[in-house]
Parts: sequence; structure tokens; C-alpha cells
Amino acid sequence: MVIDRPLVIATRNKGKLAEFRELLKDFPIEIKGLDDFGPIPDVVEDGKSFEENALKKARFTAKVLGLPSLADDSGLMVKALGGAPGVYSARYAGEGADDQANNRKLLQALEGVEDREAEFVCVIAIAVPRGPALIYEGRCQGEIAHEPKGEAGFGYDPLFYYPPLDRTFAELSREEKNRVSHRGKAMAELKAEFDKVLKWLQLRLEEEPP
Repeated sequence: MVIDRPLVIATRNKGKLAEFRELLKDFPIEIKGLDDFGPIPDVVEDGKSFEENALKKARFTAKVLGLPSLADDSGLMVKALGGAPGVYSARYAGEGADDQANNRKLLQALEGVEDREAEFVCVIAIAVPRGPALIYEGRCQGEIAHEPKGEAGFGYDPLFYYPPLDRTFAELSREEKNRVSHRGKAMAELKAEFDKVLKWLQLRLEEEPP
């Protein structure tokens, strides 16, 4: 089965787009990113959950472009902070904050706290211009380290200690991280079912105007 319309990955992040291209390379569908199209408005990610934000991005992109779309939203939830920074993970230290600022704020918030249990969450949504959407989710449990370690990865990776491998995410190779990470798990779940996803897309797109 070949889908006659591309699947748009709702991102301008070239690294993320490359990951999805690699993941779906063996399937008969063309993959495009937002940069393959003219300017479209940015989505305001004001959802109260990762699922809401992923759905909002996927549905908005599908509706604007008239093509099936895939979007993901992810972040860090710390138990002692009531689940913060959560959906605000990328801007925990304020709009435009970089990774270092977010990590500093997190360490300050956990100063003197013994329970440092945390989890990364990733939700992937696939939507068509009209109708329902598909959702995939991945989670990874760990702890927040007392200081950054490692040079790889991005975001909170230097602080996210993964006990089974006795290292932070920033100390893992890309391959190691992808096997155990929240995003890796969500993507693996998606890949395992992508033949079914293609059939679902075909049925939905037959109901859509050309």
C-alpha cells in the first residue's frame, strides 16, 4: 500500500526530522517537514498536557496543509515538584531560556530535596485534516542528579540519571539513549504498528477532499 500524500512531520528541527525519516524509511510514504512548505503560523502550545499539545500541533498542521501530519510533545516531570516542569520544560526558566538556564533552575528547585524521582514523557500524535487522531506514548523513569554529567544529548539529559545503566542520558550514546528513552519507546511503538497506521491513513484520506 502506497499513500499518495506525504506525511508532514510538524517540526522545523532538522535533527528530529532526520530521526523520523530514519524510523520510517522502510515504509511506502514520503516524509516532509515544515520547511518544505511556505510560511505557516506557529502553533501556540498552551495545552495542559503533552497529549493536548501534540494533538494541537498535528491537527493544526494537517488542517493548514491539507495533509496527514505527525507531531510530538515531550518533557520532564519531577515528583517532588508536583510534576513540574511538565509541559513548560522547554521554557522552565522563562521564554527563550536555554538548556543551561533550565537545568540551573531545576537544581535550585531541588536543593536539599532527597526524593529526586522523575520521568521523561513523550507523546506522538498523527492527524488527518478532518476526523480522529492516533496517539502513541513513551515514558522513562529515572532520577535528577545533583550535578550535570555528560556532554551528549540536549535539554535535561545531563541531569537525568538512568539507574539501569548507571549514567545520565548525556553520558549515553545516541543508540543507547534511543533504546531506553521516552521518545525512543514512543517511536518504537509507532514503528511496530506503522503498517496499521498506513491502512488507517489510507481509509481516512479516501474520505478527505483531494
